[in-house]
Amino acid sequence: MRLQYLLLPAFAALVFACGGKGKEVTSEITKAPDTASNAAEWEVLFDGENLDAWHQYGGDDVGEAWIVEDGMLHLDASNKDENGAVIGGGDIVTDEVYNDYELELEWKIGPCGNSGIIYNIVETEDNDYMWLTGPEMQVLDPCHPDGKFYKHRAGDLYDMIAADSTAVKPAGEWNKIRLVVTDDKVEHWMNGQKVVEYAPSGEAWMAMVADSKFKDFKDFGKSTSGLIGLQDHGDPVWYRNIRIREL
Repeated sequence: MRLQYLLLPAFAALVFACGGKGKEVTSEITKAPDTASNAAEWEVLFDGENLDAWHQYGGDDVGEAWIVEDGMLHLDASNKDENGAVIGGGDIVTDEVYNDYELELEWKIGPCGNSGIIYNIVETEDNDYMWLTGPEMQVLDPCHPDGKFYKHRAGDLYDMIAADSTAVKPAGEWNKIRLVVTDDKVEHWMNGQKVVEYAPSGEAWMAMVADSKFKDFKDFGKSTSGLIGLQDHGDPVWYRNIRIREL
């Protein structure tokens, strides 16, 4: 689709982490603009009825544990194998590749649950998991063990930049997400607040990756476009109202 560029209001100063540990800084809280008047520009990725725009990462059809019910997409994590993996689960990704876009969705998580929104994914046979190439906006209930770790909490650029942890709502409540991804800048918004902002390429980005758990993954963070994925982390999670538009 070919869309007009979205005119965004001026944002807070660019915030990123680089160099040694302890230099990570969260972005200033900023209110999200009203996008309702431009609804005709949106492409629906999940309409509450089917998963026609999605497939299992590295596979074909979405696993049967991803259930469409009552207008929501629910990962039913109640049935697991001997290794703790959800039977019929697995990470799911969009069929289409996206570049320079704005994504909106809502999520809620089960008690002490974990999931993630991963983007700029490059799906290849060389990478068994989508998180080997794409950065993650963390989806988490604060009581999950990861909630104790700086840069592993809800809204964070996982393991690289910490978000404002006060923006997240607890398990069972919907969190509204806005993700803005371009070649020059990425923004994480949660419940009307901009909680992370960074440049996805350049020296500062390379330094941030080198100081993270992704440093040994040769393809991680190399692309500023790609598929968008929802993570099966073994816990029940719900998504709804997933839509995207190009910028």
